[in-house]
Amino acid sequence: MAPAAAGQAASPSASSPTFSPLYQQIKALITQSLQSGEWKPGELIPSEVELAARFKVSQGTVRKAIDELAAENLVMRKQGKGTFVSTHHEARAHFRFLRLMPDEGVPHYPESKFIEVKRTRAPADVARLLELKSGDAVVFIKRVQSFDGMPTIVEELWLPGLIFKGLTAERLVEYKGPMYGLFESEFGTRMIRAAEKIRAVCADEGAASLLQVAQGTPLLMAERVSFTYGDKPVELRRGLYSTERHHYQNDLN
Repeated sequence: MAPAAAGQAASPSASSPTFSPLYQQIKALITQSLQSGEWKPGELIPSEVELAARFKVSQGTVRKAIDELAAENLVMRKQGKGTFVSTHHEARAHFRFLRLMPDEGVPHYPESKFIEVKRTRAPADVARLLELKSGDAVVFIKRVQSFDGMPTIVEELWLPGLIFKGLTAERLVEYKGPMYGLFESEFGTRMIRAAEKIRAVCADEGAASLLQVAQGTPLLMAERVSFTYGDKPVELRRGLYSTERHHYQNDLN
């Protein structure tokens, strides 16, 4: 793949007068290769020297492109080993989208109990957020996540039915890694970023029962839409968090 398209993108035109720096064009070409599966999650990508030769640009331009991809967690540099496609199977990836941290002790992944898994029709609000048509097939998942035996999170998830055809309760129960790892390895769908809204709510009867708290207890409610390549939404997740022993942590930079 030569960067001819990249060079053309820099030329102003009547319909698209914007200028894209060369490293951004190289970043876009590398991202296309990630999206097409040329280099799969966990795999080593070609060296900066090899990529520079492939795209006919300087090694510094490639390095700058990879710096941005690493900052966005699309690739990961390993000292002395090279640059790898990021994967949700990496231990550190488990906490990229889980921001609930223990007040004491070391963060660890919760245990899941699945309450409901079914194929259904997308309600209008779900369809809008997932960019589907109202009534399109979705997979609905409801689960309780516990830390050290204490129920802490109630989650409801909606996934596009076409992408996640074949996802069953049995498969979710038998899979022992993070759910995003399953989505990545078995459904070819990698979550690369998420947008989240958080508000305070009171536990209704159902949530109180599942979280083993009194009705009316303050909870955090997070609504998160996760996106794959091309900013395509592929998951809607609504969670209720008990903060009796945990807090929501977000590092701002």
